[in-house]
Amino acid sequence: MSKIVEGIAKDLKSIPEKLKAKTGNVDKKKLLLMNLPYVLAGYFCDKIAWLWRVSPGQDASAKMMAVMAGMEDLFSNPLPSFYPKDLLIGAGCGVALRLVVYFKAKNAKKFRHGMEYGSARWGNAKDIEPYVDPVFENNVLLTETERLMMSGRPRQPKYARNKNILVIGGSGSGKTRFFVKPNLMQMHSSYVVTDPKGTVLVECGKMLLKNNYRVKVLNTINFKKSMHYNPLVYARHEVA
Repeated sequence: MSKIVEGIAKDLKSIPEKLKAKTGNVDKKKLLLMNLPYVLAGYFCDKIAWLWRVSPGQDASAKMMAVMAGMEDLFSNPLPSFYPKDLLIGAGCGVALRLVVYFKAKNAKKFRHGMEYGSARWGNAKDIEPYVDPVFENNVLLTETERLMMSGRPRQPKYARNKNILVIGGSGSGKTRFFVKPNLMQMHSSYVVTDPKGTVLVECGKMLLKNNYRVKVLNTINFKKSMHYNPLVYARHEVA
């Protein structure tokens, strides 16, 4: 039981630090402007509660008539009422309005006004940013500016993507020069490379060796330049 209480106390103590970490990068001016309408709404409700409290009348209808008649004096004193009940009503109205707006925005349907159904646009740097590892070497290079993280378990699982990439292009279009070689130079994992032209090994082999890669070659055209595998080496005795 004591461990549970200690755990709860520890969690409560960590709340201010977590809030500080989350709000550290928030634009305070923007935050103030966004919440100003709710503060004003709470202020107005506080003044209405004060006017209702001080207005004469024995029943609700009489009170309402007195409030309507006294609206001219509502802001004669610009300060809010500090009477506990008035403050509570004002704060409650402001918070309630903020919650209504929040839940309405949260559950609102996402309409694309002024756009036909099925419309699309080119992606930008902000769209690809969640899929990119901050460490440049830990990415698959897609274009000059777009990359895809090698990690299969990012902090937010919804940004996890498989690494299956199909590159289509005619002869001389740059499949090897602009995709295979740049990604070999990332040197973030092991590679299996088909080399029909026989240029990748010559141009990238020494780079891989200098960075502690073990390079193995299977050359089906010229076996003199190929590594060999002899399964008979593992035979210990003749099989009857």
